[in-house]
Amino acid sequence: MKVDHTHDPSAASWVDGAEDHLDFPIQNLPLGVFSESGETARIGMAIGDSILDLRSAQQAGLISDFPPAALSSSSLNELFSLARVERVRLRHRVFELLSRKDLAPRVAPHLHAGGQCTLELPVRIGDYTDFYAGIHHALNIGKQLRPDNPLLPNYKHVPIAYHGRASSVVVSGTPVLRPNGQLKSPEAAAPEFGLSRRLDFELELGVWIAGENSLGTAVPIADAAQRVAGLCLLNDWSARDIQAWEYQPLGPFLAKNFLTTVSPWVITAEALAPFRIPQRARSGEDPAPLSYLWDESDQARGAFSISLEVHLSTREMRSAHLAPYLLTSGSASDMYWTLAQMIAHHCCGGCNLRPGDLLGTGTISGPDPSSYGSLMEITRSGRDPIRLPTGETRGFLESGDQVILNALARADGFRSIGFGSCVGTLCQEPPRSDRRETNTRRDLSATAGARQA
Repeated sequence: MKVDHTHDPSAASWVDGAEDHLDFPIQNLPLGVFSESGETARIGMAIGDSILDLRSAQQAGLISDFPPAALSSSSLNELFSLARVERVRLRHRVFELLSRKDLAPRVAPHLHAGGQCTLELPVRIGDYTDFYAGIHHALNIGKQLRPDNPLLPNYKHVPIAYHGRASSVVVSGTPVLRPNGQLKSPEAAAPEFGLSRRLDFELELGVWIAGENSLGTAVPIADAAQRVAGLCLLNDWSARDIQAWEYQPLGPFLAKNFLTTVSPWVITAEALAPFRIPQRARSGEDPAPLSYLWDESDQARGAFSISLEVHLSTREMRSAHLAPYLLTSGSASDMYWTLAQMIAHHCCGGCNLRPGDLLGTGTISGPDPSSYGSLMEITRSGRDPIRLPTGETRGFLESGDQVILNALARADGFRSIGFGSCVGTLCQEPPRSDRRETNTRRDLSATAGARQA
């Protein structure tokens, strides 16, 4: 994860539109899986609003001396099982293909217009674990539940997490169905069964795992960062009313397992090398992490300079052609634990993480209301609803509401790179088709209206 020639801010691609692209200039080269009508899904790299088909490029002899199985697959699992040096070599070769004008005639036939493609879930997810690393989120939620003692005693000692449901992780654009479950208001004598009325989003980063450790083998924290294949955006939709009744003593269940949305592009660890920054220093009153969670190098470069945004577009706003409304903007550096600390803790008891496993960071909130990562925080559990440009108000999400997550990695002296968008629209009833509502172009170039708002 070193800075090299592929991060040169003066580097440019001959692909139309790539040089000025907000998210996917040549310095990014994210990995994903795409398909076209009637064709099988295959691996690609985004460049501007286009996708380079890595399988066909390899078959044409443009990517030689690389394991064919890794690029001929319909998921990124095989690629993530390779040593990092192989993925770096692939990045360097694609960078060469897309930056050298003399190669354009040979490479251009393997480019596809993103707007004519469908982006698929990029990985076959074996397991999904959701952490709780956003300390401001933990404090804000804790203050609502336990005003005198918002943080539980273990929070600053251990990276808290729970195992989520991998089968209901979906790619951006998949409709969000309001879940059923048991609901019990504080005033009610008994619970009732019905649709959640307090549906919320959660702003998170997703962490895609590379490599594998044997069952029973821990991952030392000094090696843990090498297990990160890349990042994506993640919206861990939450049914707050179902959660309030079910979460004690074992944590969330139906409140979380109905759906988790991820953005389709994997922003690789190699692309993010220039945007690694020091982890925020702990307060002098905070306990020192146990030795298996502490590494000086990780503290020096284990956080990321990534800005995060969430926009909301209601059905009425879209009908009136209004730009999405900015709900929150924050920073990935507001996490209390680093990714390496999460991975080291996950494996310290011998759990085997495998290629394509997914970790969620937990909701990332900042220290002030403009940077809160969920409606439960922004609206104080619905008590202070937000007012939208249409005059509508929202305490929690309503049917037809569309939530849009975006992110941009920035650092002085380097070209910023984006994540694309992570989009979900809340539906009251199941849709007639399982086709995704948002097109690939929205995910390729992010949500232009949201970015301009």
